[in-house]
Amino acid sequence: MQMEEKKEVNRPLRFVLTGLTVLFIALIGISVFRSDSVSGVQSVAKSVLMPMQEGLNKTGSAVVDAVTNVESLRKAQKENKELKEQVMQLQQEISLMQQDKYEIDEYRELFQLSNQYEDYEMTGANVIAKDSGNWFHSFIIDKGTNDGLAVDMAVLAQGGLAGIITSVGPSSARVMSIIDDDSNITAMSMSTKERCMVSGDLELYEDGRMRIMYVEKDASISEGDKIVTSNISTKYLPGLMIGYVDSIETDANNMTKSGTIIPYVDFSHLDTVLVITTLKNNGDDIEE
Repeated sequence: MQMEEKKEVNRPLRFVLTGLTVLFIALIGISVFRSDSVSGVQSVAKSVLMPMQEGLNKTGSAVVDAVTNVESLRKAQKENKELKEQVMQLQQEISLMQQDKYEIDEYRELFQLSNQYEDYEMTGANVIAKDSGNWFHSFIIDKGTNDGLAVDMAVLAQGGLAGIITSVGPSSARVMSIIDDDSNITAMSMSTKERCMVSGDLELYEDGRMRIMYVEKDASISEGDKIVTSNISTKYLPGLMIGYVDSIETDANNMTKSGTIIPYVDFSHLDTVLVITTLKNNGDDIEE
């Protein structure tokens, strides 16, 4: 079927070519035998051939322009592809640089934190898993007994106390955060040394806060005071930064005060931590 269609299309072209050939032969014969008719033949030829030549010239120019445009388009597409690849490569390099900067900032922060507690032996660790929920109220780190870790070792991050190790394996350990509902810390005001209790409350931490309780009525603890672990704490070494007082007021019993504190650690983001490998064992285990 396709062959028949091609024959139908080519037939008119053959007729045209045959006619032009006959015309050219006739013109050549006339120019040979009748020179006086040459001028007339030339006029006829010009009138017939000039438009054809102009048409051919225009067609040829159009073809050349089309080929040039196609070649330019292909070149532009190739350059565009190369530019896209370069952009993707640069974006990857920028992402890696940003990741490196983030890690450097974290390590710098941990280094500053270790200098803050230079009296204690420490080791760094990475957070590799967490329990379900919005917050890092319980999480896993990538070091364990093989690295000298043990239960009840304190864990620091972002300038303050993050939690305490509750269980440990050869190469990992579980940490309970200070915001967990089961967390209770004997604490004190950094400036006045007046004692209090800091308790975790996951519902309260929805607003980024923890509870401060059992503050004596006449204690001078007030908003903005820094709260640290107490020297009488049974598990935590003294002086570890917990947070600062957000609000405090007298309780209904008119004997104590309570309120809220804002912890130093952001428990929505935890990547790297410091573990204090020094243990404090001096009494019954009251805190968790």
